[in-house]
Amino acid sequence: MVKSPKNEFMYVYISLYAFIKGFDHCRPIVVVDGSHLKSYYTGTFVSASTLDGAENDAAWTWFFEQFKIVYGYRENMYIVSDRNECIIKSISRVYPDVPHFACIWHLWNNKVEKVDIRVKEYLELAGYEKWARLYAPVNRGWTMTSNIAESINAALVSARELPIYDFLEEVRKMFGRWNCSNRKEATQTHTTLGKKYQEMLTLNEAMSTRITVVPSTAYLHTVNDGGRNYTICLLERKCVCGRFQVDELPCPHAWAVLKSMLLMPEEYCSNYYKPNTVVMTYDVPVYPLPDRNNWNIPAHIAKEVVLPPKWKRPPGRPKKKRDKPLSELM
Repeated sequence: MVKSPKNEFMYVYISLYAFIKGFDHCRPIVVVDGSHLKSYYTGTFVSASTLDGAENDAAWTWFFEQFKIVYGYRENMYIVSDRNECIIKSISRVYPDVPHFACIWHLWNNKVEKVDIRVKEYLELAGYEKWARLYAPVNRGWTMTSNIAESINAALVSARELPIYDFLEEVRKMFGRWNCSNRKEATQTHTTLGKKYQEMLTLNEAMSTRITVVPSTAYLHTVNDGGRNYTICLLERKCVCGRFQVDELPCPHAWAVLKSMLLMPEEYCSNYYKPNTVVMTYDVPVYPLPDRNNWNIPAHIAKEVVLPPKWKRPPGRPKKKRDKPLSELM
């Protein structure tokens, strides 16, 4: 927690142990976003999420510093957010060597949807590597938007009107329910891959039936698909079509090669797509908290003086729903 020189509350960072351990089994993607609170003192709920979760430079930099202390750095890690300048600056300070990608949904809403002459210039200025999987320096999987963070914000619309402790407790209980539900679903999955990825693999198999295979070595092959040749390297798990390495599961061309060699395609799929990895992600439960009257608070914490922040509540009734752009209404 951080206080002002006058002992007024400024920031608090909370990370549940269950999610600290679970992050080890997730793709190293960090999706960040901020959502305005609607309580008496207002403020901003800043979240960092991954897949199987007041916006100023100082606040965001402090948030990423706390995140780095808890989660550190992982190989091929990257961060996804909107084009908020404070987030961009803070990431460059705290994680200077971690690629930062733009949420394609925000790019679409902010520029592409308007279809003006500056669209091309805006996208080029953002950088192809920010929003195109093909140009990304690390594998983004299918994470192209910050919708996971937006979904968390939407689920907390009512809770954002509560005082800070009650709000954080609602967040903890919601994450606990999701953690339990996801763990149960993963333990009841009996296919080699998760449902979504198993369906993709089956579709690729169907598309491989008319592809002919010509081997060059034990791991290097050429296939002909509709009159066009593609080279596949099983050793590096690559195909010149790009899908094998980007999707991290066999594309139709790789499927044809694996079938000709009687190899199991699941062995060439990312471990992130396998149910046992998902089970490990949610292995540690979010334990319930005892009633606050039964808390054993250390003396040095009990002596802390934390005064309410001095915020001016904006006039008018606060919105409970954001205004949706036309693209979301269609």
